[in-house]
Amino acid sequence: MITIDLLKTFLLYCLVFNLTVVTVWFLVFTFAHDSIYSLHQRWFQISVAQFDNLHYTGIMIYKIGIYFLNLAPLLSLWLMT
Repeated sequence: MITIDLLKTFLLYCLVFNLTVVTVWFLVFTFAHDSIYSLHQRWFQISVAQFDNLHYTGIMIYKIGIYFLNLAPLLSLWLMT
């Protein structure tokens, strides 16, 4: 049976995991931009601006998902108890 405390713990672990993923994605994108771009350039014919736009949009959508699917339920459970 799932208790509120178990659900809060689960959501907290999910939040930490997803924030780690988006932080690693941002750091790799920032510090290894040229090598990642050259790797993707072999498969897709996109410009640097399109590549940057795709990654920033992906990071933004991922962060919105983290806020709505992990942080908001966690905060509401904390406020309930």
